[in-house]
Amino acid sequence: MRLYETDFSSRLMLGTALYASPSVMAEAVRAAKPALLTVSLRREGAGGQGFWPLLQALCAETGARLLPNTAGCYTAREAITTAQMARELFETEWLKLEVIADPETLQPDPFGLVEAARVLSADGFKILPYCTEDLSVAEKLLAAGCKVLMPWGAPIGSARGLNNVYGLRTLRARFSEVPLIVDAGLGLPSHAAQAMELGYDGVLLNTAIAKADDPAGMARAFALAVEAGRAGYRAGPMAARDMAAPSTPVFGLAAL
Repeated sequence: MRLYETDFSSRLMLGTALYASPSVMAEAVRAAKPALLTVSLRREGAGGQGFWPLLQALCAETGARLLPNTAGCYTAREAITTAQMARELFETEWLKLEVIADPETLQPDPFGLVEAARVLSADGFKILPYCTEDLSVAEKLLAAGCKVLMPWGAPIGSARGLNNVYGLRTLRARFSEVPLIVDAGLGLPSHAAQAMELGYDGVLLNTAIAKADDPAGMARAFALAVEAGRAGYRAGPMAARDMAAPSTPVFGLAAL
């Protein structure tokens, strides 16, 4: 996977929230070996309280890159300020950009998102925007300077999988050269495999692993699903049919 001229050996990205303990989170990260680890500035807090050194150690151990996010921001101004603070604290220009429109669905605000992306791109940030699968929003985010798009599969934490397969497939077809990552709403490894089979470049998830009975086991399962889905896509799957097609030849059957 290649994002912003940087190559990653993994196509899986993980969040670091909601785990029962830092040690449980660390075991899940070690099992998944993700490309990027997201962390919220709000969670880190002033001084880090020991979480920042753990993230640094995990990144060094697994090769993951840290991806601060602007989770919880409801305006472009708030997201811009949070991003600038995160760059100072985490010492990186990589950013998962979130601007939320609705507190119930956590749907992205397309207007605030494009506004913040334009300002932050000009300021040198490497932005991975959490967005919907809307084609016009995607075009505006790319025009604002984003070189990666992260459309949602379903509302954050819902575990519903890919709510709009048609929309995601259309987005992939329209922007065939743009790295696309499905972000949010995945609940099962099969959801991740489905996203990869559509030709997406990666997936980002948090809750499905953090809230599993065995987070490390679920992390391994998602890692395998991402790998299998990508391999299936590259192998060129056969087209779906409405009617059966026999796999054994009909010629040469015994006559009655």
